[in-house]
Amino acid sequence: MGQSVIQQILSRHSDQKPVVGDIIWMNIDLRTARDFGGPNVVENLEHYFENNKKVDDISKTYFTFDTVAPAKNIGYADNQHKCRMFAWKEGIKIFDVDQGIGTHIMLEKGYVGPGYTAVGTDSHYNILGAICAFGQGMGDQDIALAFRAGRVWYEVPPSMLVSIKGKPRELFSAKDLTLKVLGRLGAKGALGRCIEYKGEPVDKLDLPGRITLASMATEMGAISSFIIPDEGVLEFCKKRMGKLPSFIPEMEENVDYIEKIEIDINDCIPQISRPNHPEDVVSIDEAAGAKIHSVFIGSCTNGRFEDFEAAARLLEKHKVEQSVMCRLVPSTREVYGQLLESGLLRKFYEAGAIISNPGCGGCASGQIGMTGTGEVQISTSNRNFKGKQGNGLTYLASPLIAAACAIKGEIVDYKTLLNMM
Repeated sequence: MGQSVIQQILSRHSDQKPVVGDIIWMNIDLRTARDFGGPNVVENLEHYFENNKKVDDISKTYFTFDTVAPAKNIGYADNQHKCRMFAWKEGIKIFDVDQGIGTHIMLEKGYVGPGYTAVGTDSHYNILGAICAFGQGMGDQDIALAFRAGRVWYEVPPSMLVSIKGKPRELFSAKDLTLKVLGRLGAKGALGRCIEYKGEPVDKLDLPGRITLASMATEMGAISSFIIPDEGVLEFCKKRMGKLPSFIPEMEENVDYIEKIEIDINDCIPQISRPNHPEDVVSIDEAAGAKIHSVFIGSCTNGRFEDFEAAARLLEKHKVEQSVMCRLVPSTREVYGQLLESGLLRKFYEAGAIISNPGCGGCASGQIGMTGTGEVQISTSNRNFKGKQGNGLTYLASPLIAAACAIKGEIVDYKTLLNMM
């Protein structure tokens, strides 16, 4: 019997055999705390480990401030400074409010690689499945334990296989694929499971596309999802890490998957998620014509340089509709630098967009503003629950669709989108 990807990883990070349903101790390669949840981690460390060394290995431990960066209220200002004071005292490295989203920074810096285990106070830590690393967001006490002991207890989850087949129509992006999968699985279709993806459409995804797909495992109820690295991903990891890990996960034969699902994307057009329920996914034609007031392009799901390149395919040729507020937030300082060097920043400015410093942006208590009651927004983020990005109504879509809607002031149909290109 073959091992699932999560079992392969756990077997190299525990002295116990990773049997589904068993609780084991898992060694952690990387642990972080952000400005949301980080202060509680500090309090747990100071309270429970007062007379002991507080951190197991500072070379594997980081603070990242990305949720509300810089702090826009006293609560977040206090949170960040409390973490700073602890980090300075313990010698822990901080990626402060100018650096961007923590998981993206960890990828860029080469602090995590294929087959690694990583945990943090971010509910979308499973984004690291894009390089076939295990990442999971955990509670404050669990992360405090990971800081202190370098390991956590863990119940080995079952795995499911999601196979993608078919050839979609033009302009169908990684975000559209992700929404298509989410619409099929629903909010609980992968609850408590790990997802393994396979199929030619998945294999063709570049790293930013894999980041998009992996980042929305949370919205499917999944613990994590895994995409086997291709040569491009391995080259990225080698460049950032210096060398590749000795172990690279792979899809083994005869794995006892709890479920196998096949999703056909043949002839599919771009997708959109309707307000309040990420899994309420339809084609753009089914939502076309709805008036919009604002657009957000960014987040851990679609904040890479390639995502902004996709939006620029339209925004460098058209201007944002006067009645629409279009906001762009790069995921990291590195991505912001790429926008500067490429000239895209000026093109977005000339198109009428608002460009902010790196961070989570629209997802997190309004780094770049929230929606008001009655306001309709198109967002490239991963969640559109009521209140998550304000009191308005938020649709989820790809950067290309978001840009098209910003220009037209309404949700476009597929024919209009093609004519805009």
